Amino acid sequence: MAVAKVIEIIAGSKISFEDAIKQGIARAAETLSGIASAWVKEQSVVVEGGKVAEYRVTMSVTFMLDGSGKPAGKKKK
Repeated sequence: MAVAKVIEIIAGSKISFEDAIKQGIARAAETLSGIASAWVKEQSVVVEGGKVAEYRVTMSVTFMLDGSGKPAGKKKK
C-alpha cells in the first residue's frame, strides 16, 4: 500500500520563479526522500527600489512514506 504525505514550503531566488522552484525542491530533497511531485500554489515577488529583488514560490511537496508507516523524513548519512 502506498501512502504519501504533503508538506508546504516557500522558496526564493534572485533569478526567476523557475529557479526558486528548483532550489526549493533541491533543498527539500536534502532532508526528505521519496519526493514524488510538487504543486506551485502561489508566486510572489519582493520589490526593492522599484525593482524585483526576489522571486518566491509557495509549493505543496508530496513525498512517499516508507514501508514502516513512518515518514521517510531525514535521509540516512
